[in-house]
Amino acid sequence: MTQVHSTAIVDAKAQLDPSVSVGPYAVIGPHVRVGAGTTIGSHCVIEGRTTIGRDNRIFQFASLGAVPQDKKYAGEPTELIIGDRNTIREFCTFNIGVPGAGGVTRVGSDNWIMAYTHIAHDCRVDDHTTLANNTTLAGHVHLADWVTVGGLTGIHQFVSVGAHAMIGFASAVAQDVPPFMLVDGNPLQVRGFNVVGLRRRNFSEARIAAVKQMHRLLYRQGRTLDDARNAIAALPAELPESVSDVALMSTFLAGATRGIVR
Repeated sequence: MTQVHSTAIVDAKAQLDPSVSVGPYAVIGPHVRVGAGTTIGSHCVIEGRTTIGRDNRIFQFASLGAVPQDKKYAGEPTELIIGDRNTIREFCTFNIGVPGAGGVTRVGSDNWIMAYTHIAHDCRVDDHTTLANNTTLAGHVHLADWVTVGGLTGIHQFVSVGAHAMIGFASAVAQDVPPFMLVDGNPLQVRGFNVVGLRRRNFSEARIAAVKQMHRLLYRQGRTLDDARNAIAALPAELPESVSDVALMSTFLAGATRGIVR
């Protein structure tokens, strides 16, 4: 049977795998589904239409699936969906979505989410991200795979942060951050590219050289954005190993809606 502490309140309609563990004084609502091996700490509140995958570790005092902090929300059946193997530390708050914007807040798998992180309605956090203490995501933010966010950082609504980017401590992020870039500050500035992170992920030196060249084209040669985009698109002719990374950058730049940090 599911390991539920005697003081926890779990609605009879909640769907918990038999291997789920629920700590003292936790509260779990009727529309919650939790996958195998997930542990839920004491005093957690998990409510709304919330689906949680396998082998997550949710620490005490987290609040998952509460209604969004949006005055337009009127009780519609929106969702929070969380993947597998995430670590969600103390006092994190993840909200369900709002209608008209997909209605789903999504957190992927293998994320390391530290204390007091807020993930607002309709955000999308992909896989392998690291969000340090007091990271705050406003509505509709998208963090791609392997993004790292420093503590006490706020990210404006509708901002996208590209894969492998790193945001430094106490930054104010109001524009889109291209893949691979290293940024920080208020106002936000690009400081370089995330070479340490790429090496930790076993990028070859040729791929790192291509990322370095994309950084130069965007930020070090005084080019217009259109000129830089065209030059980046031409890189695979001289750097064949850059094909996938150039495609990632080109797709991001073409889809940036808030303008990229420059």
